[in-house]
Amino acid sequence: MSTPTILRGIAWNHTRGFTSIVAAAQRFEEMHPDVSIVWEKRSLQAFADASLAQLAAQFDLIIMDHPHTALAATEGLLLPFEDFLPAEFLADQAVNSVGGSHNSYRFKNKQWTLATDAATPIATWRPDLIEKYKLALPQTWEEVIDLARHGFVTVAAFPIDVLMHSYMFSAALGHEPFSGGQVAPDEILARALDEICKLVALCDPACLARNPIRTHEWMSQADDQRATYCPFAYGYSNYSRPRYAQYLLKAGGLVKFNGQRLRSTLGGAGIAVSSKTKNPRAAMDFAQFTASPETQRGIYFQGGGQPGHRAAWLDDAVNAASTNFFRDTLQTLDEALLRPQFPGYMVFQDAGTPVAHDCIAGKTKPADAARELNRLYHAALTQHH
Repeated sequence: MSTPTILRGIAWNHTRGFTSIVAAAQRFEEMHPDVSIVWEKRSLQAFADASLAQLAAQFDLIIMDHPHTALAATEGLLLPFEDFLPAEFLADQAVNSVGGSHNSYRFKNKQWTLATDAATPIATWRPDLIEKYKLALPQTWEEVIDLARHGFVTVAAFPIDVLMHSYMFSAALGHEPFSGGQVAPDEILARALDEICKLVALCDPACLARNPIRTHEWMSQADDQRATYCPFAYGYSNYSRPRYAQYLLKAGGLVKFNGQRLRSTLGGAGIAVSSKTKNPRAAMDFAQFTASPETQRGIYFQGGGQPGHRAAWLDDAVNAASTNFFRDTLQTLDEALLRPQFPGYMVFQDAGTPVAHDCIAGKTKPADAARELNRLYHAALTQHH
């Protein structure tokens, strides 16, 4: 018997992030008995905060989010997929990207990660409560605020989410975020923060400590009218699948602001291969298997995943199993904003997150927070470009 090839991978602690990749690995092992893949998981926050250098030293396969790409590529932590996978496969990934997912992992004309998971803030609601209280779904931001005044709204206002929402409102106020060496002009960014403040002031203060997972968990379990509608939080198709949670959540697009649909900030995750791996071929083969359309709309979705391949988002069986989650939100993903790609972006994001959150929590004024965010961004841009 030959010695089996053992690969170690790190993912994040939710059905969407963990059981999906474990299911793919199990199937891959059945097809390749000489390969064994062991997955570990970490919390969503640790997933966002962890040093990729440490992870690349410990693991062969890394599930990561795209803002880390530029730094990882610059530091030589990952292997580029062009060196291992067929050009046709990568071309298919590009053509079938959900929104900017595929390109978000490109840096210096190389593909460092395959977009196996796609997400952006979308709207979610409880159909049972909408019916119970005889409500109409809001179509505009004014209607969201009105619904919130009547106690029917919650929102994910966790620190990192607040910063992402500030980009969304900056764009809605007419400034494409990160153009011209700033997040947005001070007065635009201050107005963006002020819009989020308006909403959060009308919601339960518990929102300030709830990330999207906690928001959806609460909404899908609470016997509470405040769980009726959430205007934007990173989407989780799991909660739109019957029998996953106590109450089903329906998902859809974002409301209009100033006559235009809001465009949220793209998230999602992808699979990358560490440059330190002793088994690059096996790791690359598994990454290709996981990102392939058949796996994405088959075992990966069935295992709880939220695919990154467009074929899965348009698949009838996938949509039938998730109350049409994917078709109903695809436009929102296609319109989503991309964060800038330069090695210092994460330095800015880490420093800017508490600044934005303090503002929404009422500790600082929007104008002061906006100035500080732009100062931090300018510093990160000049130091790490």
